[in-house]
Amino acid sequence: MRVLILLLSFFAATATAGENQVFLKERPGKSQVVAQCAICHSLDYITQHAKILDRAGWEKTVGKMINTMGAPVNDTDKRIIIDYLAQNYAK
Repeated sequence: MRVLILLLSFFAATATAGENQVFLKERPGKSQVVAQCAICHSLDYITQHAKILDRAGWEKTVGKMINTMGAPVNDTDKRIIIDYLAQNYAK
């Protein structure tokens, strides 16, 4: 049992090796972004694309995540997520 716990701890630690923890701006909509977006990918995607995406770019990107990638985001959360990204992480 101890060996199993040790192995699981090792794999959990190495799974995030090299990734920096991302701290998003504390603004309305952050909780929806974290809850919905971090299910599939790291939140550094947001900060990396902030310099190149405007509101239209975020709308297209969020739409792609929902319509093409199958993210289970309802229309209300979709609008909140787009507003948060456009207001805080758009060029």
